[in-house]
Amino acid sequence: MIQAALFLMLSLVTAEPAAERFFTIEVVDDQSGRGIPLVELRTVNDIRLVTDSNGIAAFEEPGLMDQPVFFHVRSHGYEFPKDGFGIRGKALPVRPGGSAQLKLKRINIAERLYRVTGGGIYRDSALAGRPTPLRQPVINGKVLGSDSVVNTVYQGKIYWFWGDTNRPGYPLGNFNVPGATSRLPGEGGLDPNRGVDLDYYVGEDGFARAEAQMPGSGPTWIDGLVAIRDGSGRERMFAGYAKIRNLLDVYERGLVEFDDPTQRFKKAATFPLDSPVIPGGHPFLKVVDGTEYVYFSKPYPLVRVKADPESLVRPERYEAFTCLVKGSRLDAPKIDRAEDGSARYSWKTDTPALFAAEQAKLVQEKLLRPDEVLLSLQDADTGKAVTAHGGSVYWNNYLKRWVMITVELGGTSLLGEVWFATAGSPLGPWVYARKVVTHDNYSFYNPKQHPMFDQQGGKRIFFEGTYTHTFSSNKDATPRYDYNQVMYQLDLATPQLNLPVAVYRQDDTFVLGQSRRKNVEPASGSVPFFALERPGLKTVPVFATTTEGTLKLTLRASPDQAVSSPSFHALPADAEDPPATTVPLYEFTSSDGKSRVYSTETTRPEPGYRRTEAAFCRVWRNPSRFNPPWE
Repeated sequence: MIQAALFLMLSLVTAEPAAERFFTIEVVDDQSGRGIPLVELRTVNDIRLVTDSNGIAAFEEPGLMDQPVFFHVRSHGYEFPKDGFGIRGKALPVRPGGSAQLKLKRINIAERLYRVTGGGIYRDSALAGRPTPLRQPVINGKVLGSDSVVNTVYQGKIYWFWGDTNRPGYPLGNFNVPGATSRLPGEGGLDPNRGVDLDYYVGEDGFARAEAQMPGSGPTWIDGLVAIRDGSGRERMFAGYAKIRNLLDVYERGLVEFDDPTQRFKKAATFPLDSPVIPGGHPFLKVVDGTEYVYFSKPYPLVRVKADPESLVRPERYEAFTCLVKGSRLDAPKIDRAEDGSARYSWKTDTPALFAAEQAKLVQEKLLRPDEVLLSLQDADTGKAVTAHGGSVYWNNYLKRWVMITVELGGTSLLGEVWFATAGSPLGPWVYARKVVTHDNYSFYNPKQHPMFDQQGGKRIFFEGTYTHTFSSNKDATPRYDYNQVMYQLDLATPQLNLPVAVYRQDDTFVLGQSRRKNVEPASGSVPFFALERPGLKTVPVFATTTEGTLKLTLRASPDQAVSSPSFHALPADAEDPPATTVPLYEFTSSDGKSRVYSTETTRPEPGYRRTEAAFCRVWRNPSRFNPPWE
């Protein structure tokens, strides 16, 4: 007894607190001061550290303590300054219990916040004795990695489900949809700036259990997760499902419904494999002409169905917004054309939607003209086409517009470049976009916005995506981070996100989409150009007046307009190095001087109009003759 007590006393005296063993490196954003996750710190002899979700790296290496140690510094979308030799890094005074701070410049417009899934989310913070926001900061549900997320608010909580998920005990994990719940912010949940405290559904072994194990061999995947109310007012949650073989081959698909008593999905319907219109992507609800619909974004919301359980389980009731003849198929496409020969887009059942790849093929085969396409997403500065691969669309109350967050297929990093775009209607026009996240030869696919996390009235939005090397040529997987979900936030007041929006011609004047008069549809072809809603760098305000039915644009408000707002903002006609996406806007006056029109064309088809010699201003071109209906 005496020996045991003496040993305990000696242990307490000589034991060094665990945190005091480590040298703590904190990497922060030089503007916000927030810790930056996913920063690689590498020594001269290639010992690699990666900061955790607090931006912390805990270093302990026999032989390298109590001396200066140089760390190379790099991170996707962030930058550390070069020294005189062009090397990005710094020597730090490494000693047990010591600490140092490194500041990085953010190149991304979006700010990286934290990792949502996987092991070791706050590993280094725990080693260094730093506080963490999660109840389980180093492993939760025995999950080491999770593929793409779907989520929705259901019965007062956020329900989360993922694709294939890794576990510690064996290379093969859960291939049948693990799930979790979390509380809403303000209702017991964490501020999304800090993290997401997930409560996983787990099996007897403590590993995240299967939530949608449909009969048949191979994995079960779900998407198109949506909560709706039935005729009795009861809330119900549905998702599309697919059974997979040979990695990516779908051999069965249909609809599943969440069963509240068992807290698992059960099969609700099986769809024919050749169904031309199916649920998928990330849905939202919208009322059109008194009827509520579920819109499915992949990332364009070109598929919808009435928001009732009876319609959801009936594949023949799903509609696509398409210019194909009703009943046409992609292997033998027929274009629906109006009497004037133009492609006619409308909602149709039993007819597939045309996404970027299908649209490009029809243009290549000369079945569609380039100016007849619905999807024209491009870089707002260069005009370079952006092929949207996956993403989501939601209404944003701050901008009063629909916001798309999408990943590009191709670009500077395959499935690693995330773009932001807006439109006045779910159907578009989706034209001008800005890159907000970039990766250095690494993928970040299936980005998902979380509208339930919006802050400051939608001024600040949150999105996450799957960070993985799988679809890149990079064979070097980032420890702990690879094949996991990483959260970002985006401040929509950022000047770079002031993108050109559609300018409508309505009632002899020009208005932006959100200024359009209610219940008044713009005439066909009534988006002559795009312009800025808010002032931008070196822009000019444009005011519109109408006198006796004649429109007049000016760059200054008239005395009786002293308190009025500009109709839009444009670049001056003599702007230096204007973006490649801009064109001159000309004023044309009738021979009697009683009528004016404005156009980006250098000539007018109507006789008797004379163009001013100099352009009035520069605006952004509309690449398509088709303008989507206002929904």
